[in-house]
Amino acid sequence: MAGSTNVTSSAQPEARLFPLWAIVLAGACVAGIGMGLRQVMGLYLKPVTEHLGIGREAFSLAIALANIIWGVAAPFVGAMSDKLGAGKVLMVGALCTAIGLGIMVVATSDIHLLISGVFLGFGVAGAGLTAMVGAIGRAAPAEKRTQAISMLGIGSGIGVFLALPYAHVLIEMFGWQSSLTIMAFTALMMLPLALVVGGKPAASTSTAKPQTLKEALREAFAHPSFMLLTAGFFVCGFQVAFYGLHLPAYVADKGFSNDVAVLALAMVGAGNLVGTWLAGQSASYFPKQYTLACIYLGRCLVFLCFLYVPMTPTLVVVLSAVLGLLWLSTVPLTSSLVATFFGPVWMTMLFGVVFMSHQFGSFAGVWLAGKFFDATKSYDLMWWCSIALGLFAAAVHWPISQEPVARLQTKTPAPVPGE
Repeated sequence: MAGSTNVTSSAQPEARLFPLWAIVLAGACVAGIGMGLRQVMGLYLKPVTEHLGIGREAFSLAIALANIIWGVAAPFVGAMSDKLGAGKVLMVGALCTAIGLGIMVVATSDIHLLISGVFLGFGVAGAGLTAMVGAIGRAAPAEKRTQAISMLGIGSGIGVFLALPYAHVLIEMFGWQSSLTIMAFTALMMLPLALVVGGKPAASTSTAKPQTLKEALREAFAHPSFMLLTAGFFVCGFQVAFYGLHLPAYVADKGFSNDVAVLALAMVGAGNLVGTWLAGQSASYFPKQYTLACIYLGRCLVFLCFLYVPMTPTLVVVLSAVLGLLWLSTVPLTSSLVATFFGPVWMTMLFGVVFMSHQFGSFAGVWLAGKFFDATKSYDLMWWCSIALGLFAAAVHWPISQEPVARLQTKTPAPVPGE
């Protein structure tokens, strides 16, 4: 059960022009498009590297660079969103995504791929799942926050589920370059959604002095549970980025059809719909940190299967569906813990700090997978690394406390363990 204190916050749900359901729907659409475009990059690994005559490490490094830029930019983009509203940030992110995809279309060297990765990193930082967390977290009342944020994960799952066959069909019909051009125009579809999620956050109605950004950061970095949460989220990034980018190549190396990889990654998205919803609901019944620890242990079991169970196309799809249940289910639990610790005022920025750790993990997972494969012609070492880090993540999440910081605590018992 959660702690016996409740949370009070000087920040009320922000004034909004649209009802909460519309804001959540728009945010979920942004998350779906942004994360879907990110997830399909694995389908381009082999055609792009073969066209340019380069190894997998070069393409992996470009996507890893996008991941690390996404992570480093997340706290700054989050601070801008907290101050100016998510709409302006979303517009810039959508444009950067389109530019990054366009550069990949005309790339003639690995340098061009790296430049593409830079734009894609800034793009998903402003127009993706993490950019929407604060917008939804501020719009929703505290008792509905975890469930509302879980809708972003469901939107991401739908995006991944639809984006993979969408990209696959485009590649088959028009070739990888023309398909990327269409993807760039798809990214621009996020621009009108900025009107719904946008708007400057409402000022606090409290008479207390508002917390500054510097004070928020100082408080967060002095909070032991926040630091454990940040360390654990590194592992999430490592595992999902490795799997999402390298699974198509892994499937091809096994001699299976490319359709198997598309179906497997689509099943990740389908499983994610269920897993994220369950994670959002679980917050009302179980402490979030224990659920997170169990998610990481579950991933370890899936990765062990890739090492010890003879692979078939059907098994790859089944394991991907199981992993999908454990995919973005970490996001509503992790982000709502941040809000529980510190309140919603600087939620986007502080979740951005946690997410920066996630993206350092993504960088390591994507790049090391390419490097290890080029050196050993096998992904076995990456499966073992993913298992070891999963055990580490479970260990660091277990001692996390759901107690809010002292300035938010009251003596009123909290009836709901998830908030």
